[in-house]
Amino acid sequence: MALLQLRRASSCRNSFLFLLRNSTSFTEARSFTTTTALFSPHLLSNSVSQKLPSATLPSFDFLKQSRREDDSAGGTVEFVDIGPTVKATTTSQMDAAIVALSRELQKLRTGRASAGMLDHIIVETDGVKLPLNRLAVVSVMDAKTLSVNPYDPNTLKQLENSIVSSPLGLNPQRDGDRLIAAIPPLTKEHTQAMCKVVAKSCEDCRQSIRRARQKAMDTVKKAGSSFPKDEAKKLEKEIEEMTKKFVKSAEDMCNKKEKEIKTG
Repeated sequence: MALLQLRRASSCRNSFLFLLRNSTSFTEARSFTTTTALFSPHLLSNSVSQKLPSATLPSFDFLKQSRREDDSAGGTVEFVDIGPTVKATTTSQMDAAIVALSRELQKLRTGRASAGMLDHIIVETDGVKLPLNRLAVVSVMDAKTLSVNPYDPNTLKQLENSIVSSPLGLNPQRDGDRLIAAIPPLTKEHTQAMCKVVAKSCEDCRQSIRRARQKAMDTVKKAGSSFPKDEAKKLEKEIEEMTKKFVKSAEDMCNKKEKEIKTG
């Protein structure tokens, strides 16, 4: 009887160990299968994959991530086309220099009559100072004579005094409600002085144009990596050509004025 009980106990123990070993193997197999499914889903059959719980891996967009890293490192930069703005601003500044030069040259008297040669004269009337061309119409009667026709005949005296006191050396005469101003020939000393003034005005204009050029170049350099190198070189070349064009225009104007002064 005792022997029978011992055999039963041994049999139960063997069954328990068998079940325990099988249970451990199954757990390990399941753990291995789950791990394999997470990293190598193609190694499992569809049936096994469907029975196992699915694991969700974090998504990773390498292209997007690399773009983000490039952005943080300054690698991916949005290019800005500053060319049109720089050229428009530079052209405006250089145009302004040419206009200022033209006004300065008009102030210089030559041996020939010019309607604009009186524009810079300031006339004071009723306590208000105004340019002469705001108070009268100046016209050329011939190569040596100017006519000054005031809008208000009551300002004729003030116009006459302002013309006489100007550095032009004119002595206008009254002719009814207008003034007639004869242009005297230039003396040698006056001609030389006027030519020096023209040369200085030309140099001042050149400097203004070059300052506009330098500002444009500095703007291109400050753009740095936000402006493509090829486009920057192209823009710099266009600015150089623009500078040469405006400088030549200024020099042509001054050469023409100097010729007028010398020939009378």
